[in-house]
Amino acid sequence: MKVKVFDESHEKDLEEVINRFILEEEPEIIDIKFSTAIAVSEEQIYCFSALIVYR
Repeated sequence: MKVKVFDESHEKDLEEVINRFILEEEPEIIDIKFSTAIAVSEEQIYCFSALIVYR
């Protein structure tokens, strides 16, 4: 079993890297955990991440 972590500042970018990983590696996906975070200072900073557990 392995894990792969993806971290992007935009949700569409996260979708792209995950879809590319699935197409290229063709993993047997066991689980996906999704998380978002936001930081507010002079501007809002978003973080979209996913952890994929696969074989």
